[in-house]
Amino acid sequence: MAALLAGCGNPAGVDGKLVDDWKAQPEATPFVPEVGVCHLSLPDELYISRANYNPIDCATEHHFETVFVGQVSGTAADATEPPKASTEAARAAFKECNTKVNEYLGGDWRGGRLDLYIYYPATQAWEGGSRWFRCDVAEIESLDVNEVKRRSGNLKDVLKAAAPIAYGCFRAIISGGTSISAMNAVTCGTAHGAEFAGVWTAPDTSYADFEKNTQRAHDGCRGVVAKWAKVPNDGNIKFRTGTIIYFPDEDEWANGDRGVQCFMWISDQDLRRSMKGAGPGALRIR
Repeated sequence: MAALLAGCGNPAGVDGKLVDDWKAQPEATPFVPEVGVCHLSLPDELYISRANYNPIDCATEHHFETVFVGQVSGTAADATEPPKASTEAARAAFKECNTKVNEYLGGDWRGGRLDLYIYYPATQAWEGGSRWFRCDVAEIESLDVNEVKRRSGNLKDVLKAAAPIAYGCFRAIISGGTSISAMNAVTCGTAHGAEFAGVWTAPDTSYADFEKNTQRAHDGCRGVVAKWAKVPNDGNIKFRTGTIIYFPDEDEWANGDRGVQCFMWISDQDLRRSMKGAGPGALRIR
């Protein structure tokens, strides 16, 4: 029997070796989202998997635009699960997204009807090696209504232009004598008393400390207004203008947002022009 088997030949094209003809399998690569694509909608959670990733061309109607994709690094990259809200990893991601989105938009995203959204890999993607965070930007309804709008086209350099997205002049609606109940956007040639001047970066304190001392934010915003309007930032600035501030909520603060939106506010006259660069003669001491 042994001799018989030894004498048997292999069929044509078969060399009798079991392993050398298998093609090498491609190396598994983690799921990474693309930059420069848009999304019609997103899941409510912060975490994205291949299954719920459906990018579309930004020329079509969409809600969100992906501006930048960064990498979770340091000890956070060694964690067994993706970053959670309010962690050091989330704050690091916000800091980088904030910078990259501002560069893309041509100005601070808080300076217009825009909002920043950050997403991470879903648990399965994280376990498969994904360590990215994704920075998206979206157009919102108004300063007071943070609902995402559908739009077409990308947002590149949108804040280098004037309205409709960049903030300009507003008619403030007062309630209770001192509270601002709404800020209605108007053209600067229309009677108004408020105008967006810029963003002040609050110190890195607790949110409770910030809320207890909002006067510090008003003082900081007066400096922003002074530079923007080209008036001296001295003891008289408080007699030239009041300020309206919009600031992050507690969850946004916990994720690293320290940007305070600063608005010049004149309560005793109707303005009919922009006060940007107007100088001391226009923004007079009262």
